[in-house]
Amino acid sequence: MQKVMIKGLAKDEKTLRELGVTRGSKVMIVGSKLDDVVNVNTPKAESTSSEKPSTSTSTKEPLSRQKIHRKILDKGLPDDVMPGIKNNKELLPSYPLSGMLNKHGGKVRLTFKLELDQLWIGTKERTEKINMNHIRQIVSEAIEGHEQYHIMGLQLGPTEASRYWIYWVPAQYVDAIKDTVLGKW
Repeated sequence: MQKVMIKGLAKDEKTLRELGVTRGSKVMIVGSKLDDVVNVNTPKAESTSSEKPSTSTSTKEPLSRQKIHRKILDKGLPDDVMPGIKNNKELLPSYPLSGMLNKHGGKVRLTFKLELDQLWIGTKERTEKINMNHIRQIVSEAIEGHEQYHIMGLQLGPTEASRYWIYWVPAQYVDAIKDTVLGKW
């Protein structure tokens, strides 16, 4: 119930000498008590069933009602927003998508550089060039009362906290954005 860490997790079957441990080497050992291991493993079925309802209730609240998104949505449609068409799917246009906002309320422009396999996120301050294969997931949801537009979150890191939120994305381009960035399966 112990693990040795030296330049990463050490293989159980290797000796310290084989791992390159010498005098002065820094080694970290992580261990657990038997009681702790048993407690973690035993109620696992119960905890997953009790976690599911809380997870589903938190995801049931629409993005457009969540406080984090309300501060942008309450400002209303941007003056230069592109027209949105609900219940319609279109290919990405050859020009950048513009008139959208980021979580700070700043203007956002999306440019798809297919030849470079990059998505350029342009703001007044800078243009961020992101390799499309670094975008792990895209979530989107129609904005209540303005279903022709979506809130879209591009997950740029390993956790949901690393989502780059874009507001007022025209609904007709949502599927095309997902297919272009994540690939069509």
